[in-house]
Amino acid sequence: MIISAALLGVIAVILAWPFPLVLARSDWPARSPDVALVLWQTIALSGGMSMIGSLLLYGLVPFGNALPQSVIFLGDSLRSGTLPADTRFTHVLALGAAILLSTHLLLNLFATFVRAERQRRRHYTLIALLSDPLNGQPGMRVIDHPAPVAYCLPGAGHSATVLSKGLLRLLDADQVRAVIAHERAHLVQQHHLVLLAFKSWHSALPWFPIANRAENAVALLVEMIADDRARRDVDDRTLATAIALVGLGQQPEVLAAASDGESDEPWISSPERALVAPRVYRLMNQALPLSRLATMAVFVTAIALALAPAIVLLRA
Repeated sequence: MIISAALLGVIAVILAWPFPLVLARSDWPARSPDVALVLWQTIALSGGMSMIGSLLLYGLVPFGNALPQSVIFLGDSLRSGTLPADTRFTHVLALGAAILLSTHLLLNLFATFVRAERQRRRHYTLIALLSDPLNGQPGMRVIDHPAPVAYCLPGAGHSATVLSKGLLRLLDADQVRAVIAHERAHLVQQHHLVLLAFKSWHSALPWFPIANRAENAVALLVEMIADDRARRDVDDRTLATAIALVGLGQQPEVLAAASDGESDEPWISSPERALVAPRVYRLMNQALPLSRLATMAVFVTAIALALAPAIVLLRA
């Protein structure tokens, strides 16, 4: 069992530092954001399983050589109030850390979803009171605000896409269509659930640098996925112009800088640069998606990462 604990520890370290670091610095996720999103979710799930599993197996070493036997022996020891003679402080510490970490992650995930749902319901109530329906567009609400604003309010019972009058005045008909298609893609594909999961991971482990990097990377990927859905309705330049106008209130001339790859131009300032600039650059340069072979390789990697911790635990 000690070998299995060490193996899970190695997997946890790889998925906590070098693997996600390389992925975050790669260029290919922008070419196939849906594929990259699957890989990020696998990293988060497998990394958590490996970390908790490594601590759990090491903590159970004094209780037996197999996981089921060790769990039964642990229960007997807790009922009798005695521990095996070879139990060390590090074993107790590891076992307690595994229990506390898994409980902390689950409770934080539950709290994050409850808090988000409460805020969404309150927001939806306000929007229903302060907005008007958009003619001919079911589920669309228009708020009286001069700034260009567009966002969606997901929900199991009811959802809405919110636009501002400032946006409708600023964009032409095709650009408005692009924005609506983008926001509806978020609703249909339930992107808020993915974002909440990674937000929960980051808030549960704020000291963990990869959690922050993963949350930022996933936020950009879901925007690109929604962009790809909107590209079915409008051309890339129209969508890129709408993104720049809505995200930054800029004029279409800024697209020239993006199309030339001048990403250091001051037309976008942080933090907007993180989500807007890569999307505009991607649309203006029209990079080809991953090949079928490369996509298959990524999916095989994701499956291997997902199965590795489970196999090690089952064989422990």
